[in-house]
Amino acid sequence: MGLLDPCRNAFNRTLDRFLDAFPCLADPGRRSSLGLRLALVLLHLLYAGVLFLFDTDLIEKAKQQPWYTALYALLFVTTLVQYFITSSTSPGYVIDAMRDLNEKNAVARQAAMASKQPASSKNGDFVITIDAAQQGRLLHGSHVMPWTKLVLDLYPTGTSARNCTCSYCSVEQPPRAKHCHDCDKCVLQFDHHCVWLGTCIGQGNHCRFWWYICLETALGLWTVICYITYVKADVSRVWWKYAIVLLLVITLSLFLLFLHLLLLFHSYLILTNQTTFELVRRRRIPYLRGIPERVYPFSKGVCGNLYDFCWGPRSIYSLERIPSTAELEEKSRPYTCFDILSCRCCLEGTAPGYPYDVPDYAYPYDVPDYAYPYDVPDYA
Repeated sequence: MGLLDPCRNAFNRTLDRFLDAFPCLADPGRRSSLGLRLALVLLHLLYAGVLFLFDTDLIEKAKQQPWYTALYALLFVTTLVQYFITSSTSPGYVIDAMRDLNEKNAVARQAAMASKQPASSKNGDFVITIDAAQQGRLLHGSHVMPWTKLVLDLYPTGTSARNCTCSYCSVEQPPRAKHCHDCDKCVLQFDHHCVWLGTCIGQGNHCRFWWYICLETALGLWTVICYITYVKADVSRVWWKYAIVLLLVITLSLFLLFLHLLLLFHSYLILTNQTTFELVRRRRIPYLRGIPERVYPFSKGVCGNLYDFCWGPRSIYSLERIPSTAELEEKSRPYTCFDILSCRCCLEGTAPGYPYDVPDYAYPYDVPDYAYPYDVPDYA
């Protein structure tokens, strides 16, 4: 052991200098995430590189038809770019939404105080005076909505702040939010924590995640077809090349099967406006426990769900309230022939008289003046 101590000490000193030069690698979690990303990039290069290294016919085809190789290279690069975009996009943390609301509240307070304070003019200069009592009245009448009040309005009447407060980060969780133990933060519309991406999948990056697995599936399918074409072209080739290609085809086929199932599963979640966490742990979520499994409480119809998922606002935080008992009864009503002809499943959220006529209960912060419910009748 004594002979190894100098080597161990030298290695530790070298490692410390390296981490001092690259502080981003000092965090073990970040090192693990970067290692996974590097492994995924190398895995892509391995499958594509072996294909072009062994298949001489493919190289000749690339010379005769350069557009074919250009399309494959474009799909290859686009998939990796989409991977890094998805992994670097915030899933939508509750603490960020709360901070954004506090900033909006501060701006609203300043605007209200500036518009309601009396001003006097002397020689062209305005002098504003305000006392403590007047300041309190202005803050009370500025229609400022704190985060706790906003979250409680999304739950049924009578819900206390203690019941919706996270026991780990001590913030009030809106419906569909969950604390991620890997990220150590609460995530809006939490779906799952993706190990390969090194981040959570939530409201902010679920759309990008779907496009990534869609591109990955297309790239994997194209690569498998190229490998099968290579094997069928000449079976009597060198045995070790045949063994390597066969091994790559088998492993890639397994990955491709998993990607297809994952793509279909998340497409189903999108069409019904659900998350993986809500589907798997439905009986353990208090506000979903008593709802029949065939009823999707947050669904706005297929068309509405697709629109919100693909073209919904991504620069703001969208919060959804828990539907009332009357709304859930309407959703659980059996389909009739008229419902089928009128495409009730596609336009469920926009049916006449249905409470979802107001987008997300006017809480996605896309209504002028931040949509403080004190200004909207019957919302507070």
